[in-house]
Amino acid sequence: MAKMEVKTSLLDNMIGVGDMVLLEPLSEDSFINNLKKRFDHSEIYTYIGSVVVSINPYRPLPIYSPEKVEEYRNRNFYELSPHIFSLSDEAYRSLRDQDKDQCILITGESGAGKTEASKLVMSYVAAVCGKGAEVNQVKEQLLQSNPVLEAFGNAKTVRNDNSSRFGKYMDIEFDFKGDPLGGVISNYLLEKSRVVKQPRGERNFHIFYQILSGASEDMLNKLKLERDFSRYNYLSLDSARVNGVDDAVNFRTVRNAMQIVGFMDHETQSILEVVAAVLKLGNIEFKPESRVNGLDESKIKDKNELKEICELTGIDQSVLERAFSFRTVEAKQEKVSTTLNVAQAYYARDALAKNLYSRLFSWLVTRINESIKAQTKVRKKVMGVLDIYGFEIFEDNSFEQFIINYCNEKLQQIFIELTLKEEQEEYIREDIEWTHIEYFNNAIICDLIENNQTGILAMLDEECLRPGTVTDDTFLEKLNQVCATHQHFESRMSKCSRFLNDTSLPHSCFRIQHYAGKVMYQVEGFVDKNNDLLYRDLSQAMWKANHSLIKALFPEGNPAKINLKRPPTAGSQFKASVATLMKNLQTKNPNYIRCIKPNDKKAAHIFNEALVCHQVRYLGLLENVRVRRAGYAFRQPYELCLERYKMLCKQTWPHWRGPARAGVEVLFNELEIPEEEYSFGRSKIFIRNPRTLFKLEDLRKQRLEDLATLIQKMYRGWKCRTHFLLMKRSQIVIASWCRRYAQQKKYQRIKSSAIVVQSYIRGWKARKLLRELKHQKRCKEAATTIAAYWHGTQARRELKRLKEEARRKHAVAVIWAYWLGLKVRREYRKFFRANAGRKIYEFTLQKIMQKYFLEMKNKMPSLSPVDKNWPARPYLFLDSTHKELKRIFHLWRCASRIFLLTKNNVLLADQKSGHIKSEVPLGDVTKVSMSSQNDGFFAVHLKEGSGAAGKGDFLFSSDHLIEMATKLYRTTLSQTKQKLNIEISDEFLVQFKQDKVCVKFIQGNQKNGNIPTCKRKNNRLLEVAVP
Repeated sequence: MAKMEVKTSLLDNMIGVGDMVLLEPLSEDSFINNLKKRFDHSEIYTYIGSVVVSINPYRPLPIYSPEKVEEYRNRNFYELSPHIFSLSDEAYRSLRDQDKDQCILITGESGAGKTEASKLVMSYVAAVCGKGAEVNQVKEQLLQSNPVLEAFGNAKTVRNDNSSRFGKYMDIEFDFKGDPLGGVISNYLLEKSRVVKQPRGERNFHIFYQILSGASEDMLNKLKLERDFSRYNYLSLDSARVNGVDDAVNFRTVRNAMQIVGFMDHETQSILEVVAAVLKLGNIEFKPESRVNGLDESKIKDKNELKEICELTGIDQSVLERAFSFRTVEAKQEKVSTTLNVAQAYYARDALAKNLYSRLFSWLVTRINESIKAQTKVRKKVMGVLDIYGFEIFEDNSFEQFIINYCNEKLQQIFIELTLKEEQEEYIREDIEWTHIEYFNNAIICDLIENNQTGILAMLDEECLRPGTVTDDTFLEKLNQVCATHQHFESRMSKCSRFLNDTSLPHSCFRIQHYAGKVMYQVEGFVDKNNDLLYRDLSQAMWKANHSLIKALFPEGNPAKINLKRPPTAGSQFKASVATLMKNLQTKNPNYIRCIKPNDKKAAHIFNEALVCHQVRYLGLLENVRVRRAGYAFRQPYELCLERYKMLCKQTWPHWRGPARAGVEVLFNELEIPEEEYSFGRSKIFIRNPRTLFKLEDLRKQRLEDLATLIQKMYRGWKCRTHFLLMKRSQIVIASWCRRYAQQKKYQRIKSSAIVVQSYIRGWKARKLLRELKHQKRCKEAATTIAAYWHGTQARRELKRLKEEARRKHAVAVIWAYWLGLKVRREYRKFFRANAGRKIYEFTLQKIMQKYFLEMKNKMPSLSPVDKNWPARPYLFLDSTHKELKRIFHLWRCASRIFLLTKNNVLLADQKSGHIKSEVPLGDVTKVSMSSQNDGFFAVHLKEGSGAAGKGDFLFSSDHLIEMATKLYRTTLSQTKQKLNIEISDEFLVQFKQDKVCVKFIQGNQKNGNIPTCKRKNNRLLEVAVP
């Protein structure tokens, strides 16, 4: 039987080091090696204090079962092996029991497993919180919001098949009992540029492929779509199919999730229509057309796609066509309309597609929030889960990577601040002297980006808003002027001479020294992406749509609410969102999950040390360890410490009767641990150096071995004593049973011997008495026997005499008869010819046959088919003739047939051979006739002219008349849908070939008992006499 491993501490049966704070020595190599060692043993979670480091295994692991949930439920954080469930449980219990709002920050680069980690956190919280119909409905809606957002906000990238292309922060709201009430979702920076263009090897958002793969043909026709991916310019074809992903099944999952979340059918249809419109926008192409003034005007090549889009969205085709060809600029009271060339038309088309999709996504988030928000207004506890893009360093980094990395800078800043704050609070709480910790403060980098005067985002907004010619190059020039002297900013045209010869920087790029490393950004597209410009004509065209959803997505298109003020830029909107997020996070107790991707191949069991090292650096994990262990590397409550190490001291083993702190003091004094290596807090013992902890663990391990030896010794002694006593008791029992068995056997032998002697004596007495009785009986019966033999002899003699006398008399009569015959023959011989004997023989035979047939006529049985009587044979030599006449008579009178009724036919089969003699379709049966008498006769009438009616109708006799007629009626009704006519009459006509015979039933006395008889009067009448 397998022995289950029971863990009571993080330090038990460790593979590598479960908490990096205890890593000794601490270096980047030892850090990576420890991660690799644990990863190779399927240990994907490691702690850095209260931070969980998660490595994506790229394979399913059996560590998320309901049993695991119960194992980590209500357990101390360091009590079991590192696991994401431990952090989730700690956060949930702090929220429920201590009334502290929580937030779980999940960070890491694309493909590191952030989305899966957020799902695991939510599934764990859903599993351990309360139960009930309403609570379960809320939990189900919160969980089912994920598939909907993933379909519209996730896409396949070269690094991840299900990469989140937006940031998501969900506040889950709980009541005072810890039961979920609802939630609120915030989304950040959807990568809408992916709608119109995807890098090589990547896909557009999942929903486009799911609709084309999973929608029914009827739905595709309504959406005016075709299933072929190659028909749409916005879909990348080189990676349209993803291994292991079934888009059709996922589409059904999304539809079901939308229904659970609370989307109405018409809302779902409207959403799909908008997605179809975005997809078809990419198929609109333009051609140049010269005008009189010499300017080129864009015209749509094929208006069929435009027509279908207008039918989907309810927009007037002429309005949308004009919006793609002209642009109206309003300034105060003036309106100026200018034509768009082909490049501007394509820009307008893509801008519309991006805005339409991004606004749809924002509307989806708002609609989900309406469904999952808490319905009660009671005070709520909140747990926030942040799943946001990690730090990104690509070959070509643009505006999206810039603001993503800015967000990660802010998260790193708050991470360091909150970690230090948490450390400081615990030191103060435990009355431990706080020592200042040196660490890199990335506030200078955040200021470089977000400063309202000289920050990069502020200068980008200034460039976008100023009049005149604005390009990406002018923006770069401004950066070179303002930020040239900043120590974290680099540019080829920088005023700082040490960068003048830096040929690694192209002219159109700048580099920022982030906390995670240097990142070079391509300045191309910064201005356009920050402007995020959508022409007013297109907004107004969308508002005029006869489609409620599209109209709601473009409120600025309403002519009555025209706002000439320039809309906020993408950068400023994101900056405000990040500021709101940071403010929200600072009000909550933070919990961190740092996700790491082990390789770029998305393969299991591969650990790329260089790639992991790069992520460890930009996640700042080593710095986190240094901050965590700058004061005391390990801390533990007195009770747990004493329980774990009490066996190392005789005074505390096996039980300590006093306070736990006093016991720990006695223990550490006994072990002679230097006082500078530990400090006593209010409720915890603080250990400064990991070596001290490992020394304690080694002593504990040795002591456990000694205790195990002692326990084994005591157990073996007890086992031997118990075995000896058992053997002794067994010997006594066996001896007593043996003696008992021997006495029983001796008694049985004596008893059986006595029984044998008794039986022999009784047998001898019985035989003696039997002999005497037999002798007396034989004496009495002897006289009777002799007399009987004598009388028998006399009778046999008399019989023999009488027989001899009779033979003599018979012989005389025979001789006399022969003599008289001889005399007659001699007398009459002269009157006959030579062949007279033969003629006399034939004459005699003829007379005998005449007599036989005349007698047969008088003795002929009735014509009833059920009468089996036949007269006895008069002469022996007519035996074969007699049998043949009987057979012919019965065959003529009635043929025995098997009546078979199928679903479609009536079959008559030979009773002996089983061959089918007749087959009548049910449709040819017109009527069944029978009498009111108890005779068993019935006639089946056939349709005239049918193939089965050639031999006429059928007249049957059966003992099961009622059953056969009923079954025939019901079967004909079910197959032909017509009722079969049943005629009950004592006189009816039957068609026999060309003649019609009247069958008449009369009352009569029968010689054959209760058997009816048939008698044919002439060729037209058959009488049946019924008794």
